[in-house]
Amino acid sequence: MKLTGMILIAAMVGGLALAAGADDTSKTQLKISLPRPQFTGTPRPIRSPNLEPPRNGKLYPPIEVPANCDKLLSKGCKVTSSDRDPVIGTLSLITDGDKEHDSETYVELPPGKQWVQIDLGKEHEVYAICVWHFHGEARVYRDVICQICNDPNFANGVVTVFNNDHDNSSGLGVGKDKEYVESNEGRPFAVNGVKGRYIRFYSSGSTSSEMNHYTEIEIYGKP
Repeated sequence: MKLTGMILIAAMVGGLALAAGADDTSKTQLKISLPRPQFTGTPRPIRSPNLEPPRNGKLYPPIEVPANCDKLLSKGCKVTSSDRDPVIGTLSLITDGDKEHDSETYVELPPGKQWVQIDLGKEHEVYAICVWHFHGEARVYRDVICQICNDPNFANGVVTVFNNDHDNSSGLGVGKDKEYVESNEGRPFAVNGVKGRYIRFYSSGSTSSEMNHYTEIEIYGKP
């Protein structure tokens, strides 16, 4: 009887371990709220040797993240940039939750390589990011690069999680990601649990302007 009881307890413990393992590997689809589509004007011809194929109205595939790792971490977080005085807007617009396209929702930075940086307040496991640049017309922003780090100066421990600079013109390495046409979808991408407190986004103008624009950035991960 004692042996039978021990076997039963072991089986119960093993079952609990398997259940816990199942929870650890369960996934959930990330739900990103999209602003209204609002293209205006006649699109300029877009030429790029690194442009992703046309999606013909199809949305980006949904991103799957581990259960309980889909929390929006960036809402209201502090934003800094390579230029302390944006040409248009205030940096707080980038994490205020307003992704709609109008003249009062985006930030404009000067020409050349510029960056914006979000401080999450503490280290988090990041699983997905979505960035919206100016999306009132079809345009491609150049050298879009996203990095995660625990060093606010991005001097040590930098992890690059998105890079579509195909020719290293920004000097941060050759990227394998594709350039894309801006739309109300922004550009979502998976990050897969990279740990860090600071998230930095680079760009180098667009096919429509030398200026750099940001409407909203959302960072999702483990609370």
